[in-house]
Amino acid sequence: MNLRRLRSYVVLAEELHFTRAAAKLFVAQQSLSKQIAELEAELGTPLLRRTSRRVELTPAGEVFLAAAREVLARFDRGVAETRRVGQGERATLRVGFVVGAALELTTPILGEFTARRPEARVELHEFGFADPSAGLAGATTDVAFIRLPSSTHGLVVAPLFTEPCVVGVSTAHPLGTRDRVRVADLLDETIAVGRTDDGVWRDFWTLTAHRGGKRARNLVETHSQSEEVEVVAAGMGCNITPAAARRYSPHPGVRFLTIEDHPGSVLAVAHRADRPNPLVASFVDAAKAVRDREPGILLTIQGASGAG
Repeated sequence: MNLRRLRSYVVLAEELHFTRAAAKLFVAQQSLSKQIAELEAELGTPLLRRTSRRVELTPAGEVFLAAAREVLARFDRGVAETRRVGQGERATLRVGFVVGAALELTTPILGEFTARRPEARVELHEFGFADPSAGLAGATTDVAFIRLPSSTHGLVVAPLFTEPCVVGVSTAHPLGTRDRVRVADLLDETIAVGRTDDGVWRDFWTLTAHRGGKRARNLVETHSQSEEVEVVAAGMGCNITPAAARRYSPHPGVRFLTIEDHPGSVLAVAHRADRPNPLVASFVDAAKAVRDREPGILLTIQGASGAG
């Protein structure tokens, strides 16, 4: 497949006018027509409908336009990265994460990736509750540790573990004397939750599925994990959170109680399907390798459900 023809086709598909497209490409209109005809012959199907008044894409042409854009974008990124490396710059992988990242797996995963790809430079970017996709939604990161579920479309996710969930309550809360609760015990409580536009993520942490799809009536929105813990300690609400909060966010005014019938929180390494990157593939492979060789760490994470 000729890249020149692909670029010509994309420009023509965007302009839907041979004269304007030819001018934009700095080629003769006859040359452009020939390129498109050769492309259609190679594919074995018409890509355009031509009349004396207009040009429009066929259904096959619509499909091929998306594919051509993806191929060209991938090629252009590869060329740019190759030039940077050739000029002595290190290839950079932007790794996003939300609070806690991959917990105790984070450091060995980063170490494994560095060992596999020593030529790469890693940039770490932490995101608050406002962006549960950890930069993937806006393409400001290449790969990220995220908590599922997510409303961000077009992600490729590789689950690393499922962690038990707990509820944080004030030590003065009526439930504060208990070690364990059930979801039903929490449905009438005021829930502290991160402020975000990701409704799928928000619904998970406010137990919407356990209310038959009805959302919680009483919420307190927070911007960070530390803010959320202070809200709970003050008795302004309780929060549903991964069990690692006991290790990462202890507070003398908060007790974390096991939720016996909660499905748990899935931590995944994720990336965008429309932005393939060999460094991303290496990072995902490194994450999976560490997960598979560290059963002790997984036991610590997945078994962390005692009261505290």
